[in-house]
Amino acid sequence: MTLRIDIGGMPSEGLRFAASPLAELTAMLHVLAEPEHHPEFAAWASDVWAGLRPGLAERLREAEFLWRTSQADFMLPARPRATLGEELDDVDRIDDERYVSAALVTACGNRIHFTSPSPLTDAAARDLALDLAQARGVRQEAFAERLLADPAAVRARVRDTLEACAEAFFDAAWADAAVGLATDLRLKNDLLRRHGLGAALASVSGAVTLAPDGDAILVDKLLDKATTAHGSGVTFIPSVFGRPHLAMVHAPGWQPVVQYPVDGPGPSEPVSLETVSLRLEALAHPARLRLLRTLARGPHTNGELAHAWELTPPEVSRHVALLRRAGLLTARREGRYVRYSLNLSDLTALGTDLLAAVLR
Repeated sequence: MTLRIDIGGMPSEGLRFAASPLAELTAMLHVLAEPEHHPEFAAWASDVWAGLRPGLAERLREAEFLWRTSQADFMLPARPRATLGEELDDVDRIDDERYVSAALVTACGNRIHFTSPSPLTDAAARDLALDLAQARGVRQEAFAERLLADPAAVRARVRDTLEACAEAFFDAAWADAAVGLATDLRLKNDLLRRHGLGAALASVSGAVTLAPDGDAILVDKLLDKATTAHGSGVTFIPSVFGRPHLAMVHAPGWQPVVQYPVDGPGPSEPVSLETVSLRLEALAHPARLRLLRTLARGPHTNGELAHAWELTPPEVSRHVALLRRAGLLTARREGRYVRYSLNLSDLTALGTDLLAAVLR
């Protein structure tokens, strides 16, 4: 499964790397809403919650779906600015229809983008939005109702909440993250200038690659989507607090944006979804689980495995071949025998790799 960003014909200056205060605040808010996704920031999140004024804490809980499982596209700016205030000013310039459409995705789920007709003017689209929001939860329903009834008031409240976060915790955390973000941006822009797009993308994440024909950026995510950078370009935003996620803007009418994690604890090269799927498939057959159980005790030959489980050598060969393709076995020739061993480290990491692929 892949998100494809079409960049055919895009000029070199169309790809930009830049830090965004609003995008990093969004990542911080996600950490506060889902600390289980970010164990390295658990202590920070606990301290922030402990220090929040009750009114702001309630506001963040009230609107947490705006950044908990997804984020409104206007929270990841395509044209990052130097300050949070400047980026919020840009959000204020978005017309109500685009703002409401982006916000409703977080309240209603991403199955539908309310572009045309707008639920602000079309009764059927409005009813659908409210039905979807109701299915998501009481707070989502209340937010959607307020947003459709008085978008200006909701927009002002959201901005006021984000500005209150600056004083409460963001300014200090942003200052702490600034060095890491600036270092990463220097590296990315230097790679882009000296070695080209492919090298710069490779440094973003093992889950981001340049298509062989050079006409698309491919992002290894749990979705099959396509968007285009024609006429707009692509913006890559580094994030300290976003780890391990790759957050995307890919909805029709919005410039593609990728928020990626800067280097931190844990494996630097994510395992691809294809590899994770292949390993899960390999483990789904009871005969292959039996073979792994035997190999966990030490190296065995094909004949030894066949004898241990009363299988034919060709059956064992087929199972072993699939396990090897999945990277769960290694082979070593000793004279005329080939002994197979369990790749314990990759098997042990499968749960972590699966979680990383899902969270990515």
